[in-house]
Amino acid sequence: MDFSTALPTFFITLREGVEAALVVGIVLALLKKAKQSRLNSWVYAGVGVGIVVSALVGVLFNWIIRAVTAANPQYASVVEPMLEGLFSVLAIAMLSWMLIWMTKQAKVMKSQVEGAITEALTQNSYAGWGVFSLILVAVVREGFETVLFVVANFQQGIVPALGAIAGLASAAAIGVLLFKLGVKINIRQFFQVMGILLVLIVAGLVVSALKHFDEATANLALSSRASENLCFYYEHFTKIHSCILGPLVWNAEQILPDEKFPGVVLKSLFGYREHLYLVEAVGYVIFLLTVGGLYFRSLTGSSVKSTRDVSVAQK
Repeated sequence: MDFSTALPTFFITLREGVEAALVVGIVLALLKKAKQSRLNSWVYAGVGVGIVVSALVGVLFNWIIRAVTAANPQYASVVEPMLEGLFSVLAIAMLSWMLIWMTKQAKVMKSQVEGAITEALTQNSYAGWGVFSLILVAVVREGFETVLFVVANFQQGIVPALGAIAGLASAAAIGVLLFKLGVKINIRQFFQVMGILLVLIVAGLVVSALKHFDEATANLALSSRASENLCFYYEHFTKIHSCILGPLVWNAEQILPDEKFPGVVLKSLFGYREHLYLVEAVGYVIFLLTVGGLYFRSLTGSSVKSTRDVSVAQK
């Protein structure tokens, strides 16, 4: 069993889970300050239901994939990589948007949560539902991104899901350290480091998505005996070739194979490939320049106050 495939989902779930843990911790601290700790059970219920909903979404996506594949068994070699590619694109879009959006929103996160809780507490008998819905949305929002990433790599089996569980448990432990034990952690620096790591992970997902589309196109070409029409780049006399990704620009098969350590870890974590084609290289660079550039701009253009939020919530 290759546990290296659990690393990307571990780091993604860890980062997203800590964001959700901050919301939960801030809400619990505000309820304690307002002497409304009786509503704590609604907070924990929101966390539990949010995790269950996220898991059910993952099960639903997995069922859809298997149903589509079973309905067209003769095209299974085409459908599976095509669906992996499509879910990879969705995961890339979602993770990139949330990374940049949350970085910009971090400085006002506590004030937004405080405003939502204050409004919920004014609803008297409906206050519990207000708290529950706030926590539920926060958990599902973070969980949905991880679910998409896991589904995009569904052929790797259950190991990515184990990474997600480990990341979730680690995020919960960090939440306990912050809000129960009063341990001081530089939250701003944590999110900056995790954000950089997430940019590299998603950039690797771009390479993987392109590889899936190439595999699906090549298999479709072989099954329809029309490779000349579908594969606009196909080297018949070269052992290593692509269908739609252009010429080979990187070959590290002898130096750093992606099936052996440490290449297998780099492949699982950052999308490393011992064979890299032109379109993959261009896609990787474009992603880093665009999304990576926007992320670093959001870091320098906003003063994140996460550390202050935590210190206030701990009082």
